[in-house]
Amino acid sequence: MFKGTTIVCIRKDNAVAMAGDGQVTLGNQIIKAGAKKVRRLYKGAVLAGFAGSTADAMTLLERFEKRLEENSGDLMRSAVSLVKEWRTDRSLRRLEALMLVADAKITLLLSGSGDILEPENNVASIGSGSGFAQAAGRALLEVSDWAPSRIARRSIEIASEICVFTDDIVTVEALGE
Repeated sequence: MFKGTTIVCIRKDNAVAMAGDGQVTLGNQIIKAGAKKVRRLYKGAVLAGFAGSTADAMTLLERFEKRLEENSGDLMRSAVSLVKEWRTDRSLRRLEALMLVADAKITLLLSGSGDILEPENNVASIGSGSGFAQAAGRALLEVSDWAPSRIARRSIEIASEICVFTDDIVTVEALGE
């Protein structure tokens, strides 16, 4: 299985940013250092990041984008629809991935076991370095006046200094900054 992802989402004031590292590993080898694991969906109004098997995550992103189109960009309805299908569909329920999705109003963590979680403290993270990125993000939110995109980027950079499956090639997307 491919692994080596850290995604973090930071909310502050009326803005939200999501950042992800670029490392993909297979076993003990780095396969790619600049993968883009954070994307804009639905006319640029939704941010999505994934952790897990690359092919599985791409399948989920495509399905989620279809759900957003069907639900006119309603993030919660689209998440519920995707997670329901993910949990009950024979082929989808074998997918190994997690997703973070966010729009101007909410952030959600989605899983194949049926989870739709709205994280607390304006910081959410997934992946191998998620604990490190989340801790960094929470601390920076408390002590800095930085924009969410700067906090998200720095959180991934800090995680990359601790987690061997996270690198410092960072993709950041933001809304409302």
